Amino acid sequence: MILLFKSKKNELFKSEKKRNHFILFFVLFALLIPATSFAQSKADLERQRRKLQKEIKEINSLLFKSKNKEKTLLSDLNDLNKRIKVRQKLIETIEKETKELERDIKSNQKQVEVLQKHLEELKAEYAEMVRQSYKSKAKQSRLMFVLSSESFLQAYKRVQYIQQYAKYRQKQGEEIVLETVKLQNLNDYLMELKTGKEALLSANKKETDSIKKEKSTREGMVKSVKRKEKKYLAQIRKKQKAEKDIERKIEKVIRDAIARSNKKSSVKGTGFSLTPEAKILNKSFIANKGKLPAPVKRGVVVRHYGKQPHPTLKGITIESTGVHYATEKGANARVVFDGKVLAIQVLPGKKKAVLVQHGNYISVYKNLDNVLVNKGDLVKTKQELGKIHTDKTTGKTILVFVLFKGTQRQNPENWVYKL
Repeated sequence: MILLFKSKKNELFKSEKKRNHFILFFVLFALLIPATSFAQSKADLERQRRKLQKEIKEINSLLFKSKNKEKTLLSDLNDLNKRIKVRQKLIETIEKETKELERDIKSNQKQVEVLQKHLEELKAEYAEMVRQSYKSKAKQSRLMFVLSSESFLQAYKRVQYIQQYAKYRQKQGEEIVLETVKLQNLNDYLMELKTGKEALLSANKKETDSIKKEKSTREGMVKSVKRKEKKYLAQIRKKQKAEKDIERKIEKVIRDAIARSNKKSSVKGTGFSLTPEAKILNKSFIANKGKLPAPVKRGVVVRHYGKQPHPTLKGITIESTGVHYATEKGANARVVFDGKVLAIQVLPGKKKAVLVQHGNYISVYKNLDNVLVNKGDLVKTKQELGKIHTDKTTGKTILVFVLFKGTQRQNPENWVYKL
């Protein structure tokens, strides 16, 4: 009867333990869900932060090249606005990262509390088992417990009970060790998160201090620009007119090439009459939309495609026919896809533009000094086309990249992956 009572008590003890383990698993699972759902967001934020930090580094390296600040005040102010804008994005990204870390720390602390409680329960259970075991030994030895059996079957069951009890004690001991290791690992991870948070807060303070100084500098520069606003407006209009004149000449080159192409095949249209090979190239070019390499190996976009507010002068709208990349001095422009050199156009100031045909698409690389290819050459992706011009006044090396489908301009940023 006593054995039956002990057996039932043991079964109830095990059942309660299983139920506790299920509850613990459920609680831990519920706590881990936020960490899993935010993991991707954290990785994205870290990538974005590193990208913005790299962009600021590139801006510092590739812009602010002028030594004659008086002549390049507007250009320098544009550069400063660009850096402030990127730095502001960086601060926002760091703040988001910090919030994600705070959420992780809170979740981790809850897990530590649950594990700590479970470990204390296991230790209490184990201590009780050890106490009961010693109490049993005081009354009678295990051997006498077996020998005092009334039948062989009872003796066999008592041996099984002793073995199961020993295994259960061993399992409890192992589980305590395992839970202790888990708790230690969680505490270590918690310390890593807190260290990471401190590093982010430090980085955020550094960027915030930098942007305060830059905004203060900008205020002084804006006042200087306003005093000579008419002069700068005249310069902008002159540059915009020159750019439109260049674009008209390039468009004429493309129209003439299309006309010659269609004349040979007796086909009329706004696009090129393509050979079977050119059709394959055209299809491949379209398939790579958004995946084309940048026309410079290293650089930063200083002007986007299309109509946009002037970065410095309020109420002024400028229009860009392509994307302007600032790169390092002595850098070469590179072709974004396989194609054929359609034309080499001479621009004002003895600068040049290279036009490369990719089926019905034309990529244009403007502001080159020395050209490394000839009309009719077949070129491969990333092949260098020519050295990009460096402005003597601003010290900047700017490539203007334009894209056409037939004679219709396209937004190059939809086709080229970001640096």
